[in-house]
Amino acid sequence: MESKDYLDYLVRDIHTTVVATVDDSGLPVTAAIDMMDTDENGVYFLTAKGKGFYDRLKKRGALALTGMRGEDTMHCTALSIRGKARELGSELLPRLFEKNPYMKEIYPDVASRNALTVFVIYEGSGEWFDLSKKPIERASFTFGGAKEVPEGYLITASCVGCKLCYSKCPQRCIDISGKSVVIRQENCLYCGNCFESCPVEAIVKRG
Repeated sequence: MESKDYLDYLVRDIHTTVVATVDDSGLPVTAAIDMMDTDENGVYFLTAKGKGFYDRLKKRGALALTGMRGEDTMHCTALSIRGKARELGSELLPRLFEKNPYMKEIYPDVASRNALTVFVIYEGSGEWFDLSKKPIERASFTFGGAKEVPEGYLITASCVGCKLCYSKCPQRCIDISGKSVVIRQENCLYCGNCFESCPVEAIVKRG
């Protein structure tokens, strides 16, 4: 999938997320926030200007969020984003209310909506994680010009082909069929078992 597909899924299929911001003491604070729309400029949500969440966003302009969809852990998909957010004001409120009509029950008239303001996550990196697949499926993406920072592990040319890493991998996502042993990053849990077990230290952390 492309970055836009992941953001569309976030808004359409997950919708409610847990968003983390940082307070004045440097501690994380979470809030349940609905992601209400997305387009080529990013992901949109709203909040009330009287909330501490609003103050933390204004001061730091950064957040991290995770949303999940599924019946239980082994049948769920999760999507996480960390990035930069900025306030847009009230101009887009009618659009967000039109696309999310349940908001009219919470803020039923124009006067009650005066406290609301719209934010956009305009730049960020994200991760898709699907536990319903066997082996698991994961993917990374960026949007708004953000640079991707690789995670996980990589098998280097120092590998001697002992295949101990494969025996320790819970997802068996290490391809040992060729001369060069390769981790299939799209199926990796990033658990580090291969890294810890390699007798010749041929496995390194990415990033």
